[in-house]
Amino acid sequence: MGGGSSSKYSCGSASETLEWIHAIHQFLTPYSFLINAHVVNFFNDRLWEAIDEDWIDCLKNEPVDHLLQIPSGIFQDHWPPSLQQFVIALSSLVLPRHQAGLESILPNMGMTSLDSVLTQGMNMKKKHEVEVLSAVVDSIANSVGADTIVDVGAGQGYLAQVLSFQYQLSVVAIDSCSHHGNVTNARAERIKKHYAAQMRKSGSGSRSLNVPKTVTCRVMSADMLKAVNDMLLSEDDVQCPQQIGQSISQPSHPGLDKRRLPSLCDVHNESSFVLAGLHACGDLSVTMLRTFLECKEVKAVVSIGCCYNLLSEEVCESSSSQCGFPMSNVIKSAGLSLGKSSRDLACQRDGESWERMLVFKILSCMLSGLPSRWFSIGIIQKF
Repeated sequence: MGGGSSSKYSCGSASETLEWIHAIHQFLTPYSFLINAHVVNFFNDRLWEAIDEDWIDCLKNEPVDHLLQIPSGIFQDHWPPSLQQFVIALSSLVLPRHQAGLESILPNMGMTSLDSVLTQGMNMKKKHEVEVLSAVVDSIANSVGADTIVDVGAGQGYLAQVLSFQYQLSVVAIDSCSHHGNVTNARAERIKKHYAAQMRKSGSGSRSLNVPKTVTCRVMSADMLKAVNDMLLSEDDVQCPQQIGQSISQPSHPGLDKRRLPSLCDVHNESSFVLAGLHACGDLSVTMLRTFLECKEVKAVVSIGCCYNLLSEEVCESSSSQCGFPMSNVIKSAGLSLGKSSRDLACQRDGESWERMLVFKILSCMLSGLPSRWFSIGIIQKF
């Protein structure tokens, strides 16, 4: 057995990053016919026949655990030299995946265990995610002096409510589903009543409790995201148009008239806020980043993106200039595209479960294709 993850590339400068991108593009191009093919076409068109016969003869007899080690740059000594070189080249192009310690990045972060009132309805995974992310958001908000946290894609409001009740932050919870907004409001009201009753019993006074403000809106652009935040700074609960590009004859909130949007990031606005997203799917993470770049009022972004297979691509899926991938003009000029099939393939999970699920996954994917999700955390702030 040989190999292991080692990269000869770096993101230390723009030119080094561009070199890395071009190397990835050059590596992928010869195999585009394979990674862009739907799994059904892989079988119907017998695409494996285009692969080196020595590779096929070798790999078809390998145990599954050896195949699962290939993305980590590990190969077997008896494999053909050309296949070994392929795995080494693949390993050298992998983006860094080491986990940085939050304590070293955010030395002032104080993470506390959440009580049963705030975690009601959460499974253990969700509880862990919300505990960590809420502490990160609180630390970032304090360091940049932000007035408001905007929870983008808030779902049922778990993160928003912890930020409000546990950390006493001003929070706006945005989600495209009106049912989620109703659940968030109802859940927040129950939590508020519980804590208010506790304070009365303990005689700790009538301290005001923060409750998340909610808005039902499909966030389609940075302008929409900024507009929603501006309108909610003094409102408790509003509904807004689902798509900012559509004709708005009777806006559900007068301040969300699309004619006002171009001026919403002007220099006279003194509000400041942090954008936060827990499982910000597809283009939602991209919209958050664009808002951060376009609006000086956005002081930081804390995002756990997911469902990268749902990113839109200008080349193949949309005529809009605001597609999810690529954001960079450099990558656009390089001609790098992914396509839905390759994005779905990249988001498939791996691990020991593949061995026992291999037949099931092949049959299921042949019928419908089953995307999975994978996520990482990103923190960006302005100094």
